[in-house]
Amino acid sequence: MARKLLGCLLVHRTPDGVAGGMIVEAEAYVGAIDKACHAYRNRSERTEIMYHDGGYAYVYFIYGMHHCFNVVTGPEGEGNAVLIRALEPVIGLKLMQRRRNTKSLQNLCSGPGKVCLALDITKNEYGLDLCNADSPLHLIQYRHIPDAKIVASPRINVAYAEEAAAWPWRFYVKENPYVSVTGS
Repeated sequence: MARKLLGCLLVHRTPDGVAGGMIVEAEAYVGAIDKACHAYRNRSERTEIMYHDGGYAYVYFIYGMHHCFNVVTGPEGEGNAVLIRALEPVIGLKLMQRRRNTKSLQNLCSGPGKVCLALDITKNEYGLDLCNADSPLHLIQYRHIPDAKIVASPRINVAYAEEAAAWPWRFYVKENPYVSVTGS
């Protein structure tokens, strides 16, 4: 599913305006077998939405300073999600630049915390239906990314996950300048 989310547009409507970008980097997490996944042997209030059918927002706060946004991918009961690591800014550029206090488009959404700051995604969006265009936070089919343009590599910052740290479950659009980290 992480590969399929590349090229989708993530849009957030807020009282400040609309902002969004094309997903260019994503990481897969599979609860049943993945020691890097929040749902691995941990069904809790925080992870409950991950056990729903796909298409919902899983948002959490990390390091006491950043929100991270995930798309729950289902199936129901399994605890699977995809972390959105980077967007190519498309909608509401000035709004996102103001929120992030930067003029750099390349640095605007090049990391999971930056994505959430630029789009104003917080735990308030936890559980929203991303497949419903009437939802303030939703996904739209936008651009098809051919397989030849998708790079697979190990995920970032999950060394604690033992063998799961090396799994090539991070996917990004080759040569896209908005990806958080290039290479493997």
